Amino acid sequence: MSTANTTPPAGAQLGLVSIFGSTFVELVGYFILSPLLLLKLKGADVSTTVAGLFAASGWLGIFIMTPFASSVTTRLGRRPCLWLAGVILTLAAVLYTFTNQLWIWFALNLASGVAMALRWVLAEALIAEFSPAGQRGRYVGIFQTLVSLTFITGPACLVWLGADQPHTLWVVIGCTVVGLIWTLFIPKLPPAADADTAHVGLPGLWRALLAHPIIMLAGFVGGFFETGVTSILPLYGLALGLGAGTAALLVSASGLGGVLIMFPAGMVADRFDNQAQGRRTLMVVFASITLLATCVLPFVANIVWLAWPIVFLWGGAGGTLYTIAMTDIGAREKGITLVNSTAVLVLTYTLGGLVASGISGALIDWSPTVAFPAVLIAVAAIGLVALVRSRRAANI
Repeated sequence: MSTANTTPPAGAQLGLVSIFGSTFVELVGYFILSPLLLLKLKGADVSTTVAGLFAASGWLGIFIMTPFASSVTTRLGRRPCLWLAGVILTLAAVLYTFTNQLWIWFALNLASGVAMALRWVLAEALIAEFSPAGQRGRYVGIFQTLVSLTFITGPACLVWLGADQPHTLWVVIGCTVVGLIWTLFIPKLPPAADADTAHVGLPGLWRALLAHPIIMLAGFVGGFFETGVTSILPLYGLALGLGAGTAALLVSASGLGGVLIMFPAGMVADRFDNQAQGRRTLMVVFASITLLATCVLPFVANIVWLAWPIVFLWGGAGGTLYTIAMTDIGAREKGITLVNSTAVLVLTYTLGGLVASGISGALIDWSPTVAFPAVLIAVAAIGLVALVRSRRAANI
């Protein structure tokens, strides 16, 4: 297994600022666009099940592309892949303004997911590589906090701009263009030291999965609750009787949890004398919080305000599971091997998001007060049990 590099490459600080800034702006646009499109679909009398499948199509694009991220990166280079992702996201945002055809929207959401997969894997891997040794928890925590902040900023901007205003889509386009330009400032990167020796594609992913199996399970649970369930929160809010604007703000509550929890958790992870054992402990703690919050969900039907603290804890605890998992991988790997491991983590996180968004719409349609909470509780419980057993065996 590789060990992480101790000296960041030249221009590391500029690289961190560029990745942080461009990702923040692009995701603000995404979190304006995502609930906007869901609300437009519901306004066009599309069923909640179909709307949930639409949300899942973006995750499907990420899931399809992620296994090939290291292969594409090896062929094109890390910076050009980030630029390509920005171009695709911008073109997709522009094309939404030209049509209301549902199948075209599905195709554009799928393409956006493919682009997001490249950006996501490379941004996470480069942050781990640009970060000073011993401070990866801090910098990964900062990045994940910025990502969670977009959960708040995007929907809040949507409420301010108006879901029924045509200029809202143009604001999304402006965000993607600014993000693309900012990506151009990422400094030139030296060739990865393991570029000629690391496995890429499916063999590389398989080796990474075998190296970090429980870390990847933590990624699945984090993705299920932080983004998968979050992506359908506007639909859940409508099912609870909330107005469209208030329902969209449930996404912001999830983001607020990440903003307030992930950065402090990353700093705590850096302070353990035995950082690897400390990361295992933190994963168990936040998996426990996720389960406890989810166990309250059956009471939301009668006490609607409980939805807000539950969603807050989902965003904070689920996002922190992913943050600590990424910190752990960044402390162990570098180069293309780091890209492989990051790709598997993103893949499992994405699978969690895909499963949650794909089934939740149907569960809300069928049984919002029984089946929907039961499935979420089962996922949280399985994740916690696996993490506790692995921590005791010290084999994460």
